[in-house]
Amino acid sequence: MDEKAATTRPAEHRTIDTSVPHSARIWNYWLGGKDNYPVDRAAGDAYTDVFPGIVTIARSSRAFLARNITHLVAEAGIRQFLDVGTGLPSADNTHQVAQRIAPETRIVHVDNDPMVLAHARTLLRSTPEGATAYIEADVLDTDRILKAAAQTLDLSRPTALILSNILGHVATYEQARSIVTDLMSALPSGSYLSVNDGSAGIDPVFEAAQNAYNESGAVPYNLRTVEEITSYFDGLELLDPGVVSVPLWRPDTTGPATQVVGEHGGLARKP
Repeated sequence: MDEKAATTRPAEHRTIDTSVPHSARIWNYWLGGKDNYPVDRAAGDAYTDVFPGIVTIARSSRAFLARNITHLVAEAGIRQFLDVGTGLPSADNTHQVAQRIAPETRIVHVDNDPMVLAHARTLLRSTPEGATAYIEADVLDTDRILKAAAQTLDLSRPTALILSNILGHVATYEQARSIVTDLMSALPSGSYLSVNDGSAGIDPVFEAAQNAYNESGAVPYNLRTVEEITSYFDGLELLDPGVVSVPLWRPDTTGPATQVVGEHGGLARKP
């Protein structure tokens, strides 16, 4: 671990509840990861029994994020990232993608899952030139997030805010909009917002599976309409092609044919 890396709280202070499925661990399972428990795999399998396409959505989401980060570092010159709702470490974490291109990049990861905290060492493996940090905080606690992030990032400089599959966990759309506004208001001109989330109105089978999951006792995830996801970018300059199904956002032309899935996202610059 690089000496610049830091975490705000010790990993031992919270226990991991393995009796209830957790979305971060289920997502990890769908991505092919190993940081999950039987209860998560059972919930994940129950979901795919109804809607096998969720695995495609999970992997398309991860690829979308990597393409966003690559553009931000290689084309936009961004060297600071605030990744809120990081999730469990897997292939191509934000800091890995960014620091492969520009080793001096600084990244702050934010999550409130004790299992993510237990794996924070992976998120803190920075290049010597750059820095990484992990903040344990709820997405609703924007003041804490910004105060802690300022220990690693210079928030007077352009910063990319990453909100990947986290706003759906916020109970109401109004709360989600408020989170985006609070965080982006603290960042200067030239900063960027990257958002992707599960979308309503695209695939009724997906929506039925998600409704059943939400009623299972697990932490709910709320699908938003494409119009609602697009409105997160109000006041910002959306980059082409705008808010689209994530496989269609600047796809890798060497990869498989793209398809519309119930996950939409975009990338925008703060003027």
